[in-house]
Amino acid sequence: MKPIDAENPKYCHNEFSPDKSFIYDHVHIRADEQITFHQSIDWELSYIIKGSGTRLIGEQMTTFKSGEIILIPPHLPHGWYFNNYDQDDQGKIENITILFPEALLNRLGGQFPEAARDVLQIKKNHDAICFEGETRNQLQHILVAMQQKTDLEQLSYFLKIVDLIASSKQSAVVGSAVRQNKSEAKIREVYRFMITNYQRTISLNEVAQHIGMNRSSFCSFYKREKGKSFFAGLNEYRIDCSCMMLRETSMPIADICYTTGFNDVPHFNRTFKRLKGQTPNAYRHQKA
Repeated sequence: MKPIDAENPKYCHNEFSPDKSFIYDHVHIRADEQITFHQSIDWELSYIIKGSGTRLIGEQMTTFKSGEIILIPPHLPHGWYFNNYDQDDQGKIENITILFPEALLNRLGGQFPEAARDVLQIKKNHDAICFEGETRNQLQHILVAMQQKTDLEQLSYFLKIVDLIASSKQSAVVGSAVRQNKSEAKIREVYRFMITNYQRTISLNEVAQHIGMNRSSFCSFYKREKGKSFFAGLNEYRIDCSCMMLRETSMPIADICYTTGFNDVPHFNRTFKRLKGQTPNAYRHQKA
């Protein structure tokens, strides 16, 4: 398997129409049609309408679910990896994305004094932000409503979005700027390998080859960077994925065990209890 250049996530160049200040993109697609790990010179506000899985933003890997809205600043690498069990009846995912250039914020702040403070507040942010509570609810409503609006009406809704994201106190950091060094780039590539292969048996030789190292060097590298073995990290990720499935689906626990890459149920149960402090069944009932 050829290693992927994790130090240089591909840049996506967004083509803005001459008669539009920003891009409103509502897609209903297969999960494998979703853009892979990338970065952009523009701001991105993303709303997951249907789908769940794992997101990799900068150096942070976490699970996500339907309903989440995240603001991504320019030049921050990111990617969404969707679960194949959480799709609509057409086998598709759905999301809305607004892309807007830094120049638009600069024009707003420069030409409209009323917007200057909001623009400054947004531009101070260098982390990916996930909105929560009432802010998220309002953003969801606005983003869906924009589908049926004229260009001018969409612009007025965009101004409402700027006000909401600038003034919100209901948010959490879900991704930070990437440190530009080879070790972090390799760790990001290990994360991407986990995300796309955790459901099957993985060998140390395979993952080491994927990032261009031999087995011994890779084991030492991962332990040095993360303070644990690769398989300890992989099992933690598999258990996080199983937690999402326990919360979001009615799938039998044995099926969840095998779907998340474990080879036998007793081992899955022991690992789950060691990491979460309770059995999978108890966890499901608690989160119901």
